[in-house]
Amino acid sequence: MTDDLVPLRHSAAHLMAHAISDLRPGAKLGIGPTTDDGFHYDVDVDPPLTEHDLSPVEARMRELAAAGLRFTRREMAPAEARRLFADQPYKLELIAELEAAGEPISTYTVGEFEDLCRGPHLPSTAAIDPDGLRLLHVSGAYWRGDESRPMLQRVSGTAWPDAAALAAHLERLHEAAARDHRRLGEQLDLFAFDPAVGRGLPLWLPNGTAIRDALEDWAKETERRWGYQRVATPHLTRAELYETSGHLPYFSDDLYPPMAADGDTYYVRPMNCPHHAVLYRARPHSYRELPLRYAEYGTVYRYERSGELHGLLRVRGLTQNDGHIFCRPGQAVEEFTAVMRLHAYYYEHLGLDDYHMVLALRDPANIAKYHGDDAMWREAERITRLAIEESQIPYVEEIGAAAHYGPKVDFVIRSTTGRPYGASTNQLDLYTPARFDLTYTNEAGRPERPVMIHRAPLGAHERFVALLVEHYAGAFPIWLAPEQVAVIPVAEAQSATAAALVADLTRRGLRAAARDGRRSVGAEVRATEAAKVPLMAVIGPREEASGGVAVRGRGGVDHGSMGRDEFAARVEAASRERRRDGLI
Repeated sequence: MTDDLVPLRHSAAHLMAHAISDLRPGAKLGIGPTTDDGFHYDVDVDPPLTEHDLSPVEARMRELAAAGLRFTRREMAPAEARRLFADQPYKLELIAELEAAGEPISTYTVGEFEDLCRGPHLPSTAAIDPDGLRLLHVSGAYWRGDESRPMLQRVSGTAWPDAAALAAHLERLHEAAARDHRRLGEQLDLFAFDPAVGRGLPLWLPNGTAIRDALEDWAKETERRWGYQRVATPHLTRAELYETSGHLPYFSDDLYPPMAADGDTYYVRPMNCPHHAVLYRARPHSYRELPLRYAEYGTVYRYERSGELHGLLRVRGLTQNDGHIFCRPGQAVEEFTAVMRLHAYYYEHLGLDDYHMVLALRDPANIAKYHGDDAMWREAERITRLAIEESQIPYVEEIGAAAHYGPKVDFVIRSTTGRPYGASTNQLDLYTPARFDLTYTNEAGRPERPVMIHRAPLGAHERFVALLVEHYAGAFPIWLAPEQVAVIPVAEAQSATAAALVADLTRRGLRAAARDGRRSVGAEVRATEAAKVPLMAVIGPREEASGGVAVRGRGGVDHGSMGRDEFAARVEAASRERRRDGLI
């Protein structure tokens, strides 16, 4: 969202609260922030709002916008604010927090409606084009995102400078809905959730597992070439590990409850990095071994709040393309630069060309929330900045978003629908090696402290597969497609030949299946297109006699006829080479 849209959308949220209060006297108001695509407001009304209520609320907003009402700001003492919002319990909670923090308490008035708000707003509703407003949906949202708090209703909308901009945005929303990974995941049988297993814990069906395996095989092969060694660590660990790493005070709200066994406290792991530090510590190391690069597909568990769970994008069980590098300080810039270039290699190979980095730094006004001293942070930031500049990948800075032990670099990918995805987080860490007393022996035979680099170019399988589903709209490149080839016999008489071709393709490591020949070719082609299978090999009497196949590509592409051996070899090559463009 561009900065010039913030006042417009904040003003629209204010108008929406005004309209709801007009139409539903006694409504209890929560908060109404702007978002990347618009705005929302959390409200508590009885009876609850439905989708049918959006039209009158939107009509009232348009009336208010057309009235040319001024937005007027004023500040007030906490006592006055409490009197003003005496019948608004959620506002009273916010006022108490502002008072405790010593922050100013301000309101904005438009017409006869006054709301607790820090702004910004437009000067007047005359600057809001009524034809640029649209309310979209009503959903549930726990107050402050806490499932132990009341469930409110979140009314979401969008605001644009004019009707043309709104229409373009609605078209993007339509395209995004068509690509939604939850809808396509069900359509293509990729994954499922079941309350018997638990919320936020995905079950990968065979088709989804094929995508996961293809990504994991690619990453393992690639990372071997880039000098990584595979490791494996347990899903469970003693609390002492996270006390040593310093994670417990910072991640306690995100951990599943501890369990007691053998007189110890254990956790299911929320991250892999402390385990890799202990792996390094398990053996003595010489400077000649460094850099030492560990990689693991490690499954971790984080207790995300139920109101924040969202398909595969926000889950409680996730498998990370994780890795940690231990190197000498003089190798850190080169190694961290290589990490960023590995990201670029993966993304560009997948056709994810629109991405940038976010350099997350410590907030100098709130250093109590971070580990380590100023000297450590200055050195970590210095090395990180040098690596970023060396990578030549575009980046922006964000103050206050650093990890508790050092600055981090987040990769953000923008999909074809414009949705930003936080793909992975990478950190240069000077803190953890000291906490675990990690050392290597230098040329003089003395111990020195290594630098630790955290990296996960493909992030978590769950989130990255969701990104790819939406990016490709489910039409994966041949090497990623769950079913790569559908072999379609024209009639049952060709079924044995179709089965023999599938057997040959399977021996070559390809994912292929034969249709049974009892339905018409047209019906099979339509069903295969709906399943987004990249290639169809049709075998009729003529192809059976000649030893050939008629090859169709996804989207009605006609590849002509070719021999079955040639076809199998070409598909094998396309899959092995992981081609993004061109099927065979």
